[in-house]
Amino acid sequence: QVELVESGGGVVQAGGSLRLSCAASGFTIKIYTMGWFRQAPGKDREEVARINLRGTTTVYASSVKGRFTISRDNAKNTVDLQMNSLEPEDTAVYYCAAQQGSWTDYSLRTLNYRGKGTLVTVSS
Repeated sequence: QVELVESGGGVVQAGGSLRLSCAASGFTIKIYTMGWFRQAPGKDREEVARINLRGTTTVYASSVKGRFTISRDNAKNTVDLQMNSLEPEDTAVYYCAAQQGSWTDYSLRTLNYRGKGTLVTVSS
């Protein structure tokens, strides 16, 4: 059974940090571009970050660039998102996602798999 399970969400004060983790099972992530996206209440989904198959290329939304870092461990079948200098605007449910193939083709509209999400709340 294919599954992506996120963990690490919670409540943090503005300026704080959280590290989200995503564990994949039922498939190997090494042939998938992996990413994180988020959705705040009443807003559309927003891509946060993506990372290529070998972990050598990353792409970030302008809203998180310089504050968030995505990483992957293909041997452990995991993907992490380190979030620093959190702002109240970062409050959202964060989802892990996978799309087979190149990072250049990655799109929220064509994901192969997504997790159920983990809630991040940043208080001011």
